[in-house]
Amino acid sequence: MRFRVFAICASPFVWLLAASGLHAQTLEDAVLERINALRANPRAYAEQLRVYRSYFDGEIVYMPGDYNGILTKEGVAVVDETIAFLEAQPPLPPLASAQILASTAADFSHEQGALGARGHLGADGSAPGDRVKRHGGGIYVGEAIAYGFDDADEIVRQMVVDDGVRDRGHRKLLFDKNFRFAGIGCATHARMDYICVVNLSATPDGRPMRVRYAQQR
Repeated sequence: MRFRVFAICASPFVWLLAASGLHAQTLEDAVLERINALRANPRAYAEQLRVYRSYFDGEIVYMPGDYNGILTKEGVAVVDETIAFLEAQPPLPPLASAQILASTAADFSHEQGALGARGHLGADGSAPGDRVKRHGGGIYVGEAIAYGFDDADEIVRQMVVDDGVRDRGHRKLLFDKNFRFAGIGCATHARMDYICVVNLSATPDGRPMRVRYAQQR
């Protein structure tokens, strides 16, 4: 994956970053950064999609430098729908990184990547909440998955546009106002080249939020 190659080829730079207390940004970091930028300013992202729309020729999108193109299922219609959605969407707070969610996402991305599998059910039939629970968390989580890219911009755009996903489930998860935490795991994929899993929750461990009642005096 791109971030792994960077770490190998630029080891002196990575050493300097470590020595100065900084760290090289991973793909997971970049994906969370893009999601938070999207949540903070949906209208700005709508403008980015207008540029993306200009690369379509029928149902095929030709990104700059890509002469093969990518066949979409819905063409520009879903891009236009997404733009309209974003222009009406109010800004949301950023998602904080959560270790339990990240570990769960990493495990599932490697499992599916090795098997060449797709979907939200694990090889043992587990649902996202089941997998978070194994890491010591709860079952109250959402899960979005992107396939085929190791680029943060492409990953987030795939989830937001949600081409071919009838209920736009991935888009809804990214803009769920109740979510405050996320954990991301990306890996290579035997059939789709790459996979990136995003787990989201209202709490850092997927457990229900505790409602506190003021004491009556």
